Amino acid sequence: MSMKTTEFLKQVEEHRKQEQALAWEGTFSDYLEIVAKNPHVADLAHARIYNMIMSAGVEEDPVTGTKRYKFFEGELFGMERTLQQLVEEYFSPAARRLDIRKRILMLVGPVGGGKSTLVTMLKRGLEKYSRTEQGAMYAIKGSPMHEEPLHLIPEELRPQFKKEYGVHIEGDLDPVDRWRLEHEWNGQIDKVPVVRIFASERNRVAIGTFKPADPKSQDVAELTGSVNIQALTEYGQESDPRAYNFDGELNIANRGIMEFIEMLKAEKRFLYELNTVAGEQTIKASRFALIYCDVAVIAHTNEYEYNSYFSNKENEAMIDRIFVVKVPYNLRVSEEVRIYEKLIGQSDVQDNGLELSKVHIAPHTLRVAAMFAILTRLKPSKKAGLSLMTKMKLYDGEKQVGDWDQRHVRELRDEYLDEGMTGVSPRFIINRISSALVRGGKSYVTPIDVLRSLRDGITEYTNNEEERRRLLGFIDEVRKEFDEMAKKEVQRAFVYSYEESAKTLMDNYIDNVEAYCNREKVKHPITGEDVDPDERLMRSIEEQIGVTENAKREFREGIMRSVASLMRRGQAFTPSSDERLKEAIEKKLFADLKDIVKITTSAKTPDAEQLKKINEVVDRMCREQGYTPESANELLRYVGTLLNR
Repeated sequence: MSMKTTEFLKQVEEHRKQEQALAWEGTFSDYLEIVAKNPHVADLAHARIYNMIMSAGVEEDPVTGTKRYKFFEGELFGMERTLQQLVEEYFSPAARRLDIRKRILMLVGPVGGGKSTLVTMLKRGLEKYSRTEQGAMYAIKGSPMHEEPLHLIPEELRPQFKKEYGVHIEGDLDPVDRWRLEHEWNGQIDKVPVVRIFASERNRVAIGTFKPADPKSQDVAELTGSVNIQALTEYGQESDPRAYNFDGELNIANRGIMEFIEMLKAEKRFLYELNTVAGEQTIKASRFALIYCDVAVIAHTNEYEYNSYFSNKENEAMIDRIFVVKVPYNLRVSEEVRIYEKLIGQSDVQDNGLELSKVHIAPHTLRVAAMFAILTRLKPSKKAGLSLMTKMKLYDGEKQVGDWDQRHVRELRDEYLDEGMTGVSPRFIINRISSALVRGGKSYVTPIDVLRSLRDGITEYTNNEEERRRLLGFIDEVRKEFDEMAKKEVQRAFVYSYEESAKTLMDNYIDNVEAYCNREKVKHPITGEDVDPDERLMRSIEEQIGVTENAKREFREGIMRSVASLMRRGQAFTPSSDERLKEAIEKKLFADLKDIVKITTSAKTPDAEQLKKINEVVDRMCREQGYTPESANELLRYVGTLLNR
């Protein structure tokens, strides 16, 4: 047996031992001791889910006040506001047994927006949480509905139990366990066997999933269970709980979550069952009294079905039992890139034998795709002079874009409460990236490849000519943005010791600005004479970012205030200390280098000196910016054509 196999089998054995260590079995008396030490084991479903989410930790953005729940990290991106509403407005009050827990949680949003992923995370999270000490769950052994053992306590004794243990008991035994208590255990609740259970969708414990199918063949029994024909011949009565299979999705989801996929596509008879579960927390099975069910029903649907259903007055009773959380598309470019990175990491092998997750994706490739996607989801602002591109940059966290800054973001978001409910989905973008890879036959993908693929895919995406023109316009806008990014990327690579060059230029600028503001002279760098501040140098930098002659004094004084503020804190002023000055320094350096870059990148047959320069640039782009030699050379050629236009 190989070393690798031996090591893996050791891990399997260790896992088995850990599983065995989690197992527990005792009596109801033993369970009461556990409850006394950890009352959370008796949590109701909503409280258990809320505690599960909160146990992972929460961070709050000091600027926006938006909370970030770590439970959802790594899977859901750009959904902070949606998740905050989900937790604070639904699960938090539901965990406190307020009336909202008697509502079906409905997630409404466009395809590919993350609804299914969100529910899956809650289900998988509950599976893991139930295996922790904090989230441990216990049930009557052999119970078909994983019954809470505290339901064995008679109603008359529950107030006293709450007084002594601090635990509220809600609900009653299911028919099977009620029968067993009387006939198997002779009413002696202290002898009833109790076991630790683990939520599991696969094993149908505390997690259920229901999806509408052909109404002619689908039976409500899938939700509430059905008569066991074989057992019926033995026990003779349909009302005998032993002759009934309490194995519907609602039955087995007791104590946990039931996901209802595309809920509004289901027939009314299925929704009636949910109405009872949501409003009364009970299931109605034929020949039995109402059966208590502690379950968080989480449904999801698309916006078209939602609008159609909610506009129909006949559905008012059901609508009253639904709590809606809108799940729009992400509206932040940086978060959209993370979505693509996740999907690419999960990709399968392509038709040409290449695996997308192992292919080199050139810098900015995912970003340009994300920019296009976000532009399609945004709505034009009512504020004059604010373009969608500016709005996109502000949403992504850029501090200042022209005359607009982060103070305007809240106002912009409040303009449209349904922003993000339309536009292209991440799936469409990933399909186009995959298409670019297959079509190119290359081992790498560039921004231009993806933009070209997006343009080709628009015809398949929509037949509406007006919508097609709108989307093509977004591609053109993104192309212009990429052109500027590409030129800056290449120009920066051409700057030898860029940081040192930037700092030297900045220091020179600061010396002259300080002298200007204090009405002093400066030392000439060569002659050492006292001379007037170099107005030409200062203006050559300030003009790069549109500082006018009339505004130059205000700008310079602002820079000096920043320098003084940092000095008081014992910090040095660097090119990155002021965003606008940083941009001006970069543009000044790039302007001085433009002709060199233009000549070098566009030469069809570069001479030895040019070839050396190109190789140095390519090496730096690979080493510092994440390119491969192939993708770097392709970008150099592209920028050469831009500069020669």
